[in-house]
Amino acid sequence: MAVTPTLETDVLRRQDPELAEILLAELTRQSTTLQLIAAENFASPAVLAALGSPLANKYAEGYPGARHHGGCELADVAERVAVDRATALFGAAHANVQSHSGSSAVLAAYAALLRPGDTVLALGLPYGGHLTHGSPANFSGRWFDFVGYGVDAETGLIDHDQVRHLARDHRPKAIVCGSIAYPRHIDYAFFHEVADEVGAYLIVAAGHPIGLVAGGVAPSPVPYADVVCATTHKVLRGPRGGMILCGSELAERIDRSVFPFTQGGAQMNSIAAKAVAFGEAATPAFGAYARQVVANARVLAGHLAAEGFGVVTGGTDTHLIVVDPAPLGVDGRSARGRLAAAGIVLDCCALPHGEGRGLRLGTAAVTTQGMGETEMVLIAALLAGVLRGDHDPAGVRAEVRELTGRFPPYPG
Repeated sequence: MAVTPTLETDVLRRQDPELAEILLAELTRQSTTLQLIAAENFASPAVLAALGSPLANKYAEGYPGARHHGGCELADVAERVAVDRATALFGAAHANVQSHSGSSAVLAAYAALLRPGDTVLALGLPYGGHLTHGSPANFSGRWFDFVGYGVDAETGLIDHDQVRHLARDHRPKAIVCGSIAYPRHIDYAFFHEVADEVGAYLIVAAGHPIGLVAGGVAPSPVPYADVVCATTHKVLRGPRGGMILCGSELAERIDRSVFPFTQGGAQMNSIAAKAVAFGEAATPAFGAYARQVVANARVLAGHLAAEGFGVVTGGTDTHLIVVDPAPLGVDGRSARGRLAAAGIVLDCCALPHGEGRGLRLGTAAVTTQGMGETEMVLIAALLAGVLRGDHDPAGVRAEVRELTGRFPPYPG
């Protein structure tokens, strides 16, 4: 990215100086700290421009050609562009680009395929399952009967034998595969086979890997799943939002479950920004970016292991890494706090089999900034130095500022 995102600071400072300072401070925070949260990235200036476009003013309940409001002619064109680009990018027969988030996309998929009380088989929350995979605090756990599968105690990989056994035992209406903390590729063909055997729908929650799928460095769930739910941020580098991919036979059910069943008016500025992101993801440059994301993650995982971290599954196939900092003498929550004080921003997550809290980190954002494998070696050393107490957090923060200064997210 070669230009700074448009921020009308003069207008905003005159109109609302308090909010102007908050936004500028957030830009400074993002630009001067290491962004290692696996679910975050830096959207391009073109994506940000679409988000701030006049389409933000347009009310557009419904779908192109069938809106509940007038004046939607150009909104229809923008949504059709987004849909056409999404279906071409992922090889899907149908795409719904209106979901406000990944969770709302999953809600819509459940609404289309399930009824309250139906049994659903999904990755258990302690093993990296999402809140929409049956958390009692979430609609999924309140409305459906979830059965959780897990991972092998030795390898950390999904236990396929358990998946098959539970599917045969419980005969679920749907099987969900996907995770917020699983660093390996998922065998979609296996899940498709099991779903077919027990007569279940296969829903893939692909919020994390979908950008890698677009870049050609991760297997696509589209040929195997009945429905694919995804986010448009994370590795895909678009606006915060969701989308749903499916075959033509489910298209009408999916669309009706998004609107009018679970959502109201479409956020047309966000849909336009999704169209921009899909266009960017179809370029050779994005493919090169995706390859570098994975290369960076593998190098970072290897050097974290060499520094003494316990690396879940022994490495990664994706942008995502899960590590146990306990060998360095600190638990996950404390580690996150220490690293934040040093300007290194990442997340905690559950470790498999009740082993406490670990750290979840990703390489999407730092790769967008232009960092490569040399910087991953340095980042691993900085993390380890802070957590072992070898380096003062203030000194590391200065190193982080120097590093991010060489790789600004928005040069200019």
